[in-house]
Amino acid sequence: MLRYVLKRLLLMLPTLAGVAVLVFVLMRVLPGDIVELRFAGESSFASKAALDLERGRLGLDAPLWRQFARWIGGLVRLDFGRSLWTGGPISREIALRFQLSLEVAVLATAVAVLLAVPLGLLAAVRQDTWVDYAVRLFSIAGLAVPSFWLGILLILGLLVAFGWLPPIEFTPVYVSPWRNLAQLVWPALAVGYRYSAVATRMMRSAMLEVLREDYVRTARAKGLWPRLVLWRHAVRNAMLPVFTVIVLEFAFLIGGLVVTEQVFNLNGLGLLFVESIAHRDYTLTQALVLLVAVITVLANFVADLVYVWLDPRIRYA
Repeated sequence: MLRYVLKRLLLMLPTLAGVAVLVFVLMRVLPGDIVELRFAGESSFASKAALDLERGRLGLDAPLWRQFARWIGGLVRLDFGRSLWTGGPISREIALRFQLSLEVAVLATAVAVLLAVPLGLLAAVRQDTWVDYAVRLFSIAGLAVPSFWLGILLILGLLVAFGWLPPIEFTPVYVSPWRNLAQLVWPALAVGYRYSAVATRMMRSAMLEVLREDYVRTARAKGLWPRLVLWRHAVRNAMLPVFTVIVLEFAFLIGGLVVTEQVFNLNGLGLLFVESIAHRDYTLTQALVLLVAVITVLANFVADLVYVWLDPRIRYA
């Protein structure tokens, strides 16, 4: 097991290195120049000498290999550098928004799991009954309804029915748990509902497949308690593909909720992504992409480790 863990950790390095090279090259290939954008906001004309001086100050006049080596050297020292647009440390820019995005992702994942697992299990056990049709209708509606549109309906419903709107200013959970949940529980419900629709359909399909396996029929033929057969033999094996979907969606939620964040006035990583690309802020965009890549790789690594607990037949030797 230890050898497997070390091997997987070492294999992460080439993956992250490939992501770093790809995002560095793509940011330089995209049309647009951050220096010209900065001067465009100050005046309609800027001399070539002024543009070259600003590029030298930002370090953009150096050869690409030197810029890349400087960036990788900073990453090795856990120094993401400074934003080319604001001039502030990138670690601080990300830290201000990472807490919010992470909390929304965790809450949305909790909502999705609490909805998907019991509903998918119920639909599989009651296959082709009105319960199964109701659950499938619920999941199809979740796939069809965009989370940002559902968020707008939630806000309008709270305003019309109760005359109340979620707080606009973000409050950390350690400062006021109530005000924190009052703001973030609604985007979590909107995102978690759509998130649960995918997991519900996966749970139903996996359960139907597992319930037809020989070992399940054998356990029933032995006269074991039906609930024991369902939970000990069927559910744990059916959770393997469902857990994979949940983990991958969680990694996506960290930086992929751009429109939903705007609907609920949340200044998270998704909005920071859009702003950094619009401003051609190379260093900030590179740091954000690499952060999401690290979270995705670690999430897949954790999923592989949990497989051993869910399915005793899997062994990492």
